[in-house]
Amino acid sequence: MKTVFTVGQAAKICGVVPSTMNKWFNSGRIKGYRIPGSQHRRIPREYLISFLKEYGIPLGDLENEDRVMVLLVGVDAAMIEAMTTTLKSQYFTIDYATDGFSAGIKVEALHPHCLVVDYAMVHTQASLIVQRVRRNPRYADVPVVGLFNDRAAATEVERASCTEIFRRPFDTALLTERVRTLASQQKEKNA
Repeated sequence: MKTVFTVGQAAKICGVVPSTMNKWFNSGRIKGYRIPGSQHRRIPREYLISFLKEYGIPLGDLENEDRVMVLLVGVDAAMIEAMTTTLKSQYFTIDYATDGFSAGIKVEALHPHCLVVDYAMVHTQASLIVQRVRRNPRYADVPVVGLFNDRAAATEVERASCTEIFRRPFDTALLTERVRTLASQQKEKNA
């Protein structure tokens, strides 16, 4: 995550040319500092974000840099709603996939910090999703929480592939808190 931007980088985020950003800097509209002994200006992240919000400019990639991404795969609507409500904050983004194909696309597009895979969906499909994630070096260490109807139903391979296993019935609040912890740790590890 970038903490300080050059005038050119800030201008690109705002969708203007660097000379416009320099005018905003010189007039005090956007705060920052000059590098001692040079004309180069730097704009700290927090000042850039507050400037963007003040003038209604979309945050773009800055908005997603801080977010912790959790992908729910095959999870029922009630659980999606419960987890989204609980994790809904400025730092968590929850997305979901209903099948293996969309899960594969979303893993590549979203780079999640944690996956929650419900093995109650087509069981072999859930196993394939997790195996594919584990085989990809970019996602091999991403925490996977497996949801099972019965702990005995999980094969040895599935237990080894999942970071954690929850067996129904389980406490959704406990699951959500565990996902929060695992995803946050993964984000810190990747930072």
